[in-house]
Amino acid sequence: MTLHEFAQLFFYTPNIPSQYGWVEALRVVARVFMGVFGILLAVPPLVWWERRLLGWMQQRQGPNRVGPFGLLQTIADGLKLLFKEDMNPTNVDKTLFVIAPMIFLIPALITAGVIPWGPSRTWGSVAPNVSIGILYILACSSLGVYGVVLAGWSSNNKYSLLGGLRSSAQMISYEIGMGLAIISVVLLTGSLTMHDIVEHQGYFRIPGVSLLLTDFDSNHHVIGPGLAFPEWNVFKFFPLGFVAALIYIVSMLAETNRAPFDLPEAETELVAGYHTEYTSMKFATFFLGEYANMIVVSAIAATLFFGGYQAPLPWLNQLPSFLVYLYDYNAAGGRDILHWGVPVLTQIINAFIPVIWFTLKVLAGLYFFIWIRATLPRLRYDMLMKFGWQGILPIALVNILLLAIALAVSYWVALIAWVVVSGIILVLFAGSKPSKLFTSNSRRSATIRLSSGAEPYRVVAEHPGYGAQTLPPDAKIGGFPDASTEREADKIDAALTK
Repeated sequence: MTLHEFAQLFFYTPNIPSQYGWVEALRVVARVFMGVFGILLAVPPLVWWERRLLGWMQQRQGPNRVGPFGLLQTIADGLKLLFKEDMNPTNVDKTLFVIAPMIFLIPALITAGVIPWGPSRTWGSVAPNVSIGILYILACSSLGVYGVVLAGWSSNNKYSLLGGLRSSAQMISYEIGMGLAIISVVLLTGSLTMHDIVEHQGYFRIPGVSLLLTDFDSNHHVIGPGLAFPEWNVFKFFPLGFVAALIYIVSMLAETNRAPFDLPEAETELVAGYHTEYTSMKFATFFLGEYANMIVVSAIAATLFFGGYQAPLPWLNQLPSFLVYLYDYNAAGGRDILHWGVPVLTQIINAFIPVIWFTLKVLAGLYFFIWIRATLPRLRYDMLMKFGWQGILPIALVNILLLAIALAVSYWVALIAWVVVSGIILVLFAGSKPSKLFTSNSRRSATIRLSSGAEPYRVVAEHPGYGAQTLPPDAKIGGFPDASTEREADKIDAALTK
């Protein structure tokens, strides 16, 4: 086999003949390396980006000493963790204690296998032809909770155990809402394949609006002048698609244990939660798994609701034609310096354009993670559970019902039903106790009433033996005699406050 034949099979042939099965095996290994190391190598820059963004949002510098702009700070932190002493506390279950961090990290990596980063059914993802991609994602993403629970239980530490139990309850509560939001996408697209879901999110075309803009079909082929807008799932049957996207976004925050849902590792309550007893690289594995989960759930959100690797406007999915013509002219004039030829160069650039759009959407999701962390305080645990069961779950169920009505009957019938249901919910909420507490602000009113009356405390002027001090309202202040000794001052104080 010549090098040209190998390249043709390796890069361009979808179904490789059985006698060249080793080429398919090499292609699978290459895709796995691209997916796994793409996520792992993205974690250090993500940690640096988060710390810099948090510094900017909180009006401070962030890491800026180790390397230019602090870029080497995460590398230094990783080396520090690598060379720290790796210890196992007494009376832990050593087997589970060691494998728990790996159980937490591996599901995040294998979940990314079906997420497409390009339109190619050969190189568009790690496993591009999985027909049950949605079921695969739901199955793999639910495995990460086992690592957290086992880490808490095997640590033989009550704080770690509480963190693990919190995580299991939280993940189960919000996985239901996340699953219902994903079912909404399945209803909209009619497919469980991730590539099909992305390709179903095409463009809404308005023909003849402007001669300066070009209209494209679903395959991005020019069909005439017009104006096109993205028909992403977040915009479909508005506001039903938007509600489904919002439910998924809230649930993905809870699933990754990120603020304001970071109760499993609440450092003010549980020391450090489920990873209290972990040090060195076992702790770093938990850290790596958390940020890998952030990348994966952001990629899933971009794929399901925001068009995946497709550009917001159809003419941005490929290299502009005038640049191709310009390069063609230069090559025809003998100025093709690289001697690649126009078709090959155009194919290479067009192959990377969808990857760039997908990366930008994932970065937007990660920015949202960081923004929420810098903005919202941590919820109380009872508030978190009520929000999941009494807020997210019923809203997701009603949203699926209305979406089914929109698909089976009419969008306008579903929209009228949505308005009616929203009005009923607002009326019921207006008469509820939480709304009254929110509108009347009873605690502040009670404080104002308390302060507007007589002062409950009085500041007494400075006298020898006492100094200036504040006495309670029942103190008997009938004169403030001098005290020459500390013992005499104690007697006078006891008589005043009797």
